[in-house]
Amino acid sequence: MSISSKVFITYLVCGTGLAALRLMPFLLLKKFNLPKAVVEFLEFVPIVIMTTLWFSSLFTAKQGHLPQIDWQYAIVTIPALTTAYFTRSLMWIVVVGVASLALIRLI
Repeated sequence: MSISSKVFITYLVCGTGLAALRLMPFLLLKKFNLPKAVVEFLEFVPIVIMTTLWFSSLFTAKQGHLPQIDWQYAIVTIPALTTAYFTRSLMWIVVVGVASLALIRLI
């Protein structure tokens, strides 16, 4: 399968733009310091993202019905929350949650 030069240039330009948009914040933050209020606000971003992913997995919505709980994810929540309480490490929470879900699906 051959690729035309227009498609290749489009991919190249889009890829370069995407890379620039992802790298720009890191490059700018090396030179500038953020206000304390912004830094405190940004500390909540990882937990908000994880909570959103958790809720979207925990509840299954069907039109015309109340959301149903996915019991596999509800059971996995217990070891994940226990890990969160003791370690306060996002990496360990994810590792324990994924391992617990794999174990539950294996059983």
